[in-house]
Amino acid sequence: MSFKKITDSVLYCGINDFDRVIFDELIPLDNGTTYNSYIVKGNDKIAVIDTMYPKFTEQYLKSFDENGINRVDYIIANHGEQDHSGSIPALLNKYPMAKVVTNGNVAGNIKEMLLVPEDRIQVISNNEELDLGGKTLKFILAPGVHWPDTMFTLLKEENVIFTCDFLGSHHTFDEVFAVPSDKLTRGIKKYYAEIMMPFRMLSKKYTAQIREMNVDVICPSHGPMYKDEGLEYILSLYEDWTADEGKNLVLLPYVSMYGSVEEMADYVEKGLKAKGIEVFKYDVIRGNLGDLAVALVDATTIVMGVSMVLAGPHPAAVNVAYLAGVLKPKAKFASIIGSYGWGGKLFDKIVECIAPIKPEIVEPVQVKGKPKKDDFAKLDVLVNSIYEKHKSLGLV
Repeated sequence: MSFKKITDSVLYCGINDFDRVIFDELIPLDNGTTYNSYIVKGNDKIAVIDTMYPKFTEQYLKSFDENGINRVDYIIANHGEQDHSGSIPALLNKYPMAKVVTNGNVAGNIKEMLLVPEDRIQVISNNEELDLGGKTLKFILAPGVHWPDTMFTLLKEENVIFTCDFLGSHHTFDEVFAVPSDKLTRGIKKYYAEIMMPFRMLSKKYTAQIREMNVDVICPSHGPMYKDEGLEYILSLYEDWTADEGKNLVLLPYVSMYGSVEEMADYVEKGLKAKGIEVFKYDVIRGNLGDLAVALVDATTIVMGVSMVLAGPHPAAVNVAYLAGVLKPKAKFASIIGSYGWGGKLFDKIVECIAPIKPEIVEPVQVKGKPKKDDFAKLDVLVNSIYEKHKSLGLV
């Protein structure tokens, strides 16, 4: 595997994982993912920025020999999670004089998770610099995108920033620099939804910071790199997704055991669309969780459609509500529609799960069995209420 040139002193030495179909055992992948690693060559020293997912360590180390990398002086660890740090022990073994350079939080993590000896770690602080001989690495702490230990590394002379998980994507590639496309945008958006959306305000902060830095190249730890028009492409996407207002979109996930909830969901969807509101109706049992995550990025309102199982909400609906609460989208309103048979508490658990979003709850609609004339009238009220909420935000 030949390393690919990013700039005069930066080489890409990452690996495509075409076969990975799910990330974090949570979000399905459409196009695999990558594990990005970089080599920076100074006049005196050589640094590796982030390493490799353990599954590919042997292939990764072999590529160093194939590309004539006979020494490594520093291993820069921007983040302690093992899809980036997993090959640190093997690199330290291969290059006995190398030191891991990182912040205190990462140092603690790799000592615990990878058993890296303390004497092989050099701890740096925010804005500290490392001289490679004519090339200077500056370390910028960026906690919260997406672990407390995350940092960025800036190659000052060439204006290249290595952002670790931030601004990344689940998207394999042949050419290292991004070519904007609908397929790539979807990969970036799914990645943002799962990994960065829970930290939206911090993502907003660091997007603005990187724009102000006016860098020439962005090198994330997953997906392609960005330069030229690609810089505006990735920063504009993040500015849109981290903005405080959502789109004129209602997300309607539903579980329907005997058709009643589906009938209610169809009715609500039809009513909202008639009022000019976009609806993404999602079958919780049969749908792709990645589609749900993407819709969560933009939705202003979430309406959960819930069937009763025994004396509580269907567990699949609870799972989706919990996921929404964990991912913390910017949705401002939420409601619930549901059907029950012989009784129980249908809505309490759902409300509890979505509580981290802090939405305004629009009056839920609960029916026994199939919806009837009076129930459809209540659904009309719900539709009108959502319309007025969106109208108040200038969305319709």
